[in-house]
Amino acid sequence: MTLERLRAALAARTPGVAPVDRIAPEHLPPGGFARAANLVLLDEHGGEPRLLLTRRPQHMRRHAGQLSFPGGHIEGGEDSLAAALREAREEIGLDPASADVLGRLSETIVLQSAFRLTPWVASVPYPYPYVPDPREVDRILHVPLSALLRPGAHRVEQREAYGMNLDVHYFELGDGEVLWGATARITWELLGIWRTA
Repeated sequence: MTLERLRAALAARTPGVAPVDRIAPEHLPPGGFARAANLVLLDEHGGEPRLLLTRRPQHMRRHAGQLSFPGGHIEGGEDSLAAALREAREEIGLDPASADVLGRLSETIVLQSAFRLTPWVASVPYPYPYVPDPREVDRILHVPLSALLRPGAHRVEQREAYGMNLDVHYFELGDGEVLWGATARITWELLGIWRTA
């Protein structure tokens, strides 16, 4: 599978929308769901495609210490892609011109915080001189897709949120690293497309 085949596979599908219409009014968060976007970054090193993840610092108010993709709120006048690229510049120093946008994945709900999240997939040349902002990023990890696809790496648990039963995905990355929540759900969708393209 090459990144060009992934681009074609993303272009050939219609991304899903977050299931907010299935949520009963009494379960909606106050003020509804804030719009957010993130950038799912891939590179290739030695022929091995890798996924970029960031670890959020422990001092963060939301999702402290968790693994995530660069991303955040969509600001007034922005579309989701512009927001994802802006956030990647702010968090890891990625020049938007260096990101080759491959396509969009399905919207998802962030269960721990009331976000409706739009993920975009992009490739970045290797090596790239990332400059993480220590206020938002404690560490950058490059995870080979083969590590995410190995037997036993992935599991799913059920959780009730917003009055619905939802799948919560987990990836065991080794060395005690666990990818879970919305980032793992997005990763699972990406891997499904990767395997079948």
